[in-house]
Amino acid sequence: MDGWHLHPQLADDTHPVASFELCELRLMDDANYPWLILVPRIADASELIDLDAAQRHRLTDEIDMAARALRVLMQPDKLNVAALGNMVSQLHAHVIGRYRDDPAWPAPVWGRAAARPYAPEQLVERVAALQGAIASLLPTR
Repeated sequence: MDGWHLHPQLADDTHPVASFELCELRLMDDANYPWLILVPRIADASELIDLDAAQRHRLTDEIDMAARALRVLMQPDKLNVAALGNMVSQLHAHVIGRYRDDPAWPAPVWGRAAARPYAPEQLVERVAALQGAIASLLPTR
């Protein structure tokens, strides 16, 4: 994690949810869609190939955890997973719950509807619910 920092655009557009072994899990501030962002804490990583094999496997496991939490909590019709990085080059993965009646369906979410920020109480509830869903998926010791 030495030298790693969260890109300012990701910091502005998201809210912290959890810290996984590799990634920071964050909620996109757009209530149009249940939308999570995972950001590996690897300095200067902009592509999947910038991660070593163990880190790539860990990222996949953490995407799986985020996707399962969204599915349990939000019951979307479809889960979209993407790592684009055209606007923000810092490596990050999107996990987005999609519904057949959402503002962008069936197209990608980008550029379809203006972001609708969470109201403060809605944000607190969503983050707490996500944290609970993640906790319920973790193995018990």
